[in-house]
Amino acid sequence: MSQVFIREGISAERFNHKERRGKFEIIADVLSVARKGAKKTQIVYNANLNFKIVSEYLSFLVAKGFIGNTGRNYTTTENGENFLRIYKEMEELFA
Repeated sequence: MSQVFIREGISAERFNHKERRGKFEIIADVLSVARKGAKKTQIVYNANLNFKIVSEYLSFLVAKGFIGNTGRNYTTTENGENFLRIYKEMEELFA
C-alpha cells in the first residue's frame, strides 16, 4: 500500500479503500496536516478523524514532543518532522 502525501494533506488514494488505518498512519496524517500549523477542526477534517480521536492523538503527540501547541494552533515540531521522514522511508521500503 503506497501512500503519497500531497502538499500538507493526505492522499485521496488512501481513502478510496475500506482498509482501516493503523496508529502510525494516523499519526503521520495528523503530523502532515499540522506541518504549517492547524487548528483542531482542520486536523479533524483533513486527517479524516473525529474530535474524540483527534483529542487523544493530539494529547499523546504533544506529550511526546511531536507537536507543539500554541493556544488553539498545533504545529509539527522537529521531532515530528523526523517521524514523518522515517515513516516515509519505511513506506518506500515496503512498497
